[in-house]
Amino acid sequence: MRLLFDANLSYLIIKKLEGIYQNCLHVTKTELPTPAEDIAIWNWSRQNQYMIVSNDEDFYHLSSLYGFPPKVVLLRTGNQSTNQLADLLILHKDDIEQLWASQEYGILEIF
Repeated sequence: MRLLFDANLSYLIIKKLEGIYQNCLHVTKTELPTPAEDIAIWNWSRQNQYMIVSNDEDFYHLSSLYGFPPKVVLLRTGNQSTNQLADLLILHKDDIEQLWASQEYGILEIF
């Protein structure tokens, strides 16, 4: 399972999750320009087989328009600290793994 964290999430989340999710990458560590456009992140994720983790609703719309891959974990939590988001992603690890394995679903919304 490969997770790409969008720029709207702190790059520090990678350190907090590295023992839980082995293949995490922040968008700033890709060859994409900073800031990268959502469609560029979408295309990069599809080509490199990553699942996008974001709180940007635009990825929900891209998923509705283009389908998957890439799959999207959409965080609908409002403003949360990096620690709170990391805890939430740890809590929902089984759900995220199920999304990764699913042939039917392309988006997981976490509230």
